[in-house]
Amino acid sequence: MSPVSNVLRLTLKLSVCFVLVAWILHVIFVGDAQLQLGDVWGGLTFVEQVREAWAIGPAGLWKTISGVSPGWLMASFGFMGATIFIGVVRWRLVLAVQGLQLSFSRAVGISLVAHFFNSFLLGSTGGDLLKAYYAAAETAHKKAEAVTTVIVDRLLGLFAMLLFVSLMALFNWDVVVSQQRFMAVMLIILGMLFISGLIVVLSFWGGPTGARLKFEAFLIRLPKGDVLVRCIEACHAFGKNPGFLPRVLGWSMLLSLACVLQIVALGHGLGFSIGEKFGVLLLIVPAIICISALPITPSGIGVRENLYVWLLSAASIGIEAKSALSLSLLAFAGSLMWSLIGCVVYLAFRSRRSFE
Repeated sequence: MSPVSNVLRLTLKLSVCFVLVAWILHVIFVGDAQLQLGDVWGGLTFVEQVREAWAIGPAGLWKTISGVSPGWLMASFGFMGATIFIGVVRWRLVLAVQGLQLSFSRAVGISLVAHFFNSFLLGSTGGDLLKAYYAAAETAHKKAEAVTTVIVDRLLGLFAMLLFVSLMALFNWDVVVSQQRFMAVMLIILGMLFISGLIVVLSFWGGPTGARLKFEAFLIRLPKGDVLVRCIEACHAFGKNPGFLPRVLGWSMLLSLACVLQIVALGHGLGFSIGEKFGVLLLIVPAIICISALPITPSGIGVRENLYVWLLSAASIGIEAKSALSLSLLAFAGSLMWSLIGCVVYLAFRSRRSFE
């Protein structure tokens, strides 16, 4: 590739990074400005809202972050990073079933880039599209299988977290039945658990039924249909590996715990009495993450913040709405910091044609 092409490519990447980071910061600043202005915010025009967000937001964000105990802030940053690295371990387990050996460092690089793009695409899983692209670029002969690993990794991660929430609901049943808002959330969680579990069962252990063979015959006639059929067939390898599912679910449960510990660390950093609510947070935090993963808004922005305020400010929990929103914004800021690391990795990232 010529030097001019390299410069243009780097310029394009820098432009993408600048626009995306600016958008992420804008969303955080809008949330902080809304918090400070209250009812006044709704009476402002769009231009006035943007002006106020960038006038109030930077100082407000810095005030919020600087008000957190540095030790607890670093701990929350570490727990956020732990979720990414646990995800890498889980993905490599999925890759191994398909006979694909990706070095840990390379898997970390791809995952960080995906995390960066997750910060602005719909839901909290949009970056998986880019992750699948890079995964396919790593192999010459198993591109469909490589893409399948990304899909299966995300599916099992979501299924495991939904299962985690359902188990925690049993231990916090008094909280679940205390208010309709918790029951509504659990109905959504159970619906998602049923659908994701059904997909897992059919994908991993579904036999060659007439309906499936007809569906594959239809797919094969589509452009790149053979790739889609290979993706479906690749899923059966996971069902044939008896030790695969328990290992992946185990790592996923650990990832769910790390997500909760991030919020607990931020709560302690802000001076909240949040340790005594640890059992309830084991239910609420993963539930919010699961629902925010639905492709409703970019990175689940708005959905996540409203859920934190709605659930944590409930009478049975007793955290003030402002404090709940601060927790949500700080958690997102921690994710953003890892996204910035992913941005740096993206600028230097190169696709490879084969696994190392």
